Amino acid sequence: MSAFKSLSTAMGKGFIRDKAALFFVFLMPMMFLVIFGLLFNNPDSNKIKIGVVGDGQVISTLQQIGGVDAQKFDTPEAAIEKVKSGDLPGAVIMRADNTVDLRYAASNQTNAGLIQGLVSGVVNNVNVQATGQKPKFTYDPNQVEDKSLSAIQYLTPGILSWAVASAGVFGTGVAFVAWRKKKVLLRLRLAPVSPMTVLSSRIAVTLGIAIAQAVLFIGIAMLPTFGLKLSGTWALSIPVFLSGMLAFCAIGLLVGAFAKTEEAATGAAQVVILPMAFLSGTFFPIDQAPGWLRTVSEIFPLRHMNDGMQDFLVRGKGVEALLLPCGILLAFTLVIGFIATRVFRWDDR
Repeated sequence: MSAFKSLSTAMGKGFIRDKAALFFVFLMPMMFLVIFGLLFNNPDSNKIKIGVVGDGQVISTLQQIGGVDAQKFDTPEAAIEKVKSGDLPGAVIMRADNTVDLRYAASNQTNAGLIQGLVSGVVNNVNVQATGQKPKFTYDPNQVEDKSLSAIQYLTPGILSWAVASAGVFGTGVAFVAWRKKKVLLRLRLAPVSPMTVLSSRIAVTLGIAIAQAVLFIGIAMLPTFGLKLSGTWALSIPVFLSGMLAFCAIGLLVGAFAKTEEAATGAAQVVILPMAFLSGTFFPIDQAPGWLRTVSEIFPLRHMNDGMQDFLVRGKGVEALLLPCGILLAFTLVIGFIATRVFRWDDR
């Protein structure tokens, strides 16, 4: 226990004194949390912008829809020019003969589809009202999640998982490379200290860093500016969080086994983490990606950590949902950890 405590203290102090480690582990993920939190916390940023020209029931209905930002133009030419320049995704022009003319930018297929569906639905609804007949079908949309959920609650699990991944890979990999260069690992190998003690002390330090990240992230996200509300079965995300931390410690150990310099370890860590973040749903929903890309993302531990965290922080799933993400993350830890221990070097020879 004395050796474990001494090694953990030394690794902890080394991390705190490393400005690059502090930046990549705390500051950079926090910047993303603040930027995306402020961006998606603005209700106007989620509205569909559309230009409107003329008057009538279709135009007034569009202006009354809560999720639509209808901007009034005096002439069709002015509205169409805004669409051509990319300032608006589409414009609705009410002609004198009651023709509803929709002009949209096909370059953005997502917005083009949304606007066509929106305007078509409004026109159909107005036509039904004009006949004086009672609609045969009624439409009652309701979200399945807690209505208190906001965008920050979908962003926090992914960015927090990415931060933990960075801490595990960056901290573990760079720490072991630095100790190998300074011959610290060789001295430990010759000292009466078991390899398990060295590894467990590194894991303990990484766990402490991960907990500090989680407390800091959730504390900032819960500020009134962002409005995070913990709801449902959020406490069940803790096992997923810890399993993910172990998986990325194993990756960091593997990086530290191959890298010969701290710069190489830092570069390798970023090469591993950044693509994984983009392909695992950290910054945007992976559900919108092509099928083959979704299949590829299943091999990444960050994908399963993201999904597991969202299952409990957002979707409110029960204990039975722990089996899949935790099982995959722990299996990944065992496989990568076994490989890392086989190729790990105590010195540069």
